[in-house]
Formats: sequence, structure tokens, C-alpha cells
Amino acid sequence: MNSSEFRRRGKEMVDYVANYMEGIESRQVYPDVEPGYLRPLIPATAPQEPDTFEDIINDIEKIIMPGVTHWHSPYFFAYFPTASSYPAMLADMLCGAIGCIGFSWAASPACTELETVMMDWLGKMLQLPEAFLAGNQGKGGGVIQGSASEATLVALLAARTKVTRRLQAASPELTPAAIMEKLVAYASDQAHSSVERAGLIGGVKLKAIPSDGNYAMCASALQEAVQKDKAAGLIPFFVVATLGTTSCCSFDNLLEVGPLCNKEDMWLHIDAAYAGSAFICPEFRPLLHGVEFADSFNFNPHKWLLVNFDCSAMWSRQQVQMLRLKKTCFVSDMVRKI
Repeated sequence: MNSSEFRRRGKEMVDYVANYMEGIESRQVYPDVEPGYLRPLIPATAPQEPDTFEDIINDIEKIIMPGVTHWHSPYFFAYFPTASSYPAMLADMLCGAIGCIGFSWAASPACTELETVMMDWLGKMLQLPEAFLAGNQGKGGGVIQGSASEATLVALLAARTKVTRRLQAASPELTPAAIMEKLVAYASDQAHSSVERAGLIGGVKLKAIPSDGNYAMCASALQEAVQKDKAAGLIPFFVVATLGTTSCCSFDNLLEVGPLCNKEDMWLHIDAAYAGSAFICPEFRPLLHGVEFADSFNFNPHKWLLVNFDCSAMWSRQQVQMLRLKKTCFVSDMVRKI
């Protein structure tokens, strides 16, 4: 495909997308297919010769669309909202064309700096504490993750690194393995399953704290669990508070959980993936009271804010720790590939 054909096919694709969005309410929301429906309909191996653009579009309608769940349909009420908009689609086209990999400032200065500034914009819209903003001299700042699941894992790994270094500084004879086997993390029994997965991937114990009558984490139960674990020689180090659980949109009380985390020197991560966008509205901002006790905060603009998946905004008041972890993960990934 040369640039001339790209211009022509691009216009055709824009028309197809616009027609899809305009007629989405007439499509069946949930597909009437059985698991495995797709494999018999497509070749077992990749074709040796390319198909025409027209054939590909026809296959999309005949083979792919019958198996699509139309999340943007006005009749879709499952899970949670997912956002999209024409400006976001155009921005995706430009991002795909530039194709930079922004894993460091040198790799693409504009990519890195634009992300930093835009995350400050978004943080100010949410009225996050100044400590979470990068600004010109700030220690905090935001980065875009792929999902809230990734954000929770990154926060847990950062907390694990922080407590390991602190304990080794006080007792150099301690090995990372000896510390890790005693680490304990906590979350409400209403927390998303990704929190449990983060604990498994991070190699630490995760305990579910009972919720109260409003399906919020019971702070007294958290305190009791922490004291019990400390008495058993374990090391409480990480707590996930959820603002807007996926199951029932319940909210943990940050004003109760936050001071306890600070007192016990536990990293507090706020998972506001579902409801976080609402905090931009002044009438809902009080639901975020207590964020000043947190070490990291995350929500998903791709749920309510008309941004295409995947865009999960995460802030930390200790950006240096997050950057070190990001560098360590990148180097480790390169070593594995080598």
C-alpha cells in the first residue's frame, strides 16, 4: 500500500467507522455465537498472498462483527462504561503514524514531556494534592498505564522495593527472599480480582479485609489484621483502597484507612478505575477526601472520559521510585529476551 492508496483507503475506513457508530444501536448487542465459532471460518494458516481491501472489509462484516460485543451500544449495560470519541480515534491514527516508543526522554522528548504535562493537567482537574504533580520541581507525577491491573501491580512492586530497601538498610544481613516471605498486603473483600493477581505476581501474601454494611473496607478489621500479622512476625507493607468497586460501586473510607496506613508505614494505593472520572465534578469530589494519605492513585479515563482503551492514569508522590522500578523492569525484560 503506497501513500496514494492509503489516502483512499483511509477515507473509506473513516466512512466505515462513522457508519458503524451511527448505526450501532441497530446491531445485536451480545453475539449469538458459541465458543470456537471463529476458527472454522478463517484459514488455518496465514495467506501467502494478500487479500483485497474490499475482501477484508467484507470479512469484517461477515465473520468478525457477528462475534463482537458492542460495548458502545446504548443497550449495553454490562461491566462498566468504555469510552470512545471521534477526536480520540483521530489521535490514535496520529500516534500510530508517529510510532515512537517513549520509554525514556531521549527516545522521544515530546512523548515523555507531553505525557508529564497532560498528567499534571488531569491531576489538577481531579484536585489531587500538589505532591502528586510533577510541575517544574515536583517529586511526584503521573504516567499512563495500560490498565488499572497494571497500575496496582506497579504500585505493589514499588512498595515491595521500598520496604525491602528500608529493612536492608537497618539490617544488612536480611536477604530479599527473607523479607519477601514475610510481606503482607491487604484489600477489601470487594476489591477487583486484579488486586489478588498483583499479589500472586509480586510473590507476597494478600489478605482480604471484610467489608461493612456499605460494602466498604472495615478500618477496624484492617487494624486488627495488621496487629495480628505483626504479632506473628509478618511485615504489613501495602494496602489497596477501592473507590467505586466493579461489583457495586462501593467506596472505601480513605479518612479511616489512610491514617492507619500512614501510622503503620504501609503504602496506600487507591484503585479508582471505575469511578475516578466522576471526581472531576465538584459534587463528587468529596468522595476523594483522604487522597492526601495515599502514596499512589489510579483511575481509567478510558471508562468515562471519551478516551479510547487503553489509557489508565496513575500518579505517585514518589515518582523517582516508580521510574527506578520502570527502568529495572525494562532492563530485566531485555535480559530475558537476550
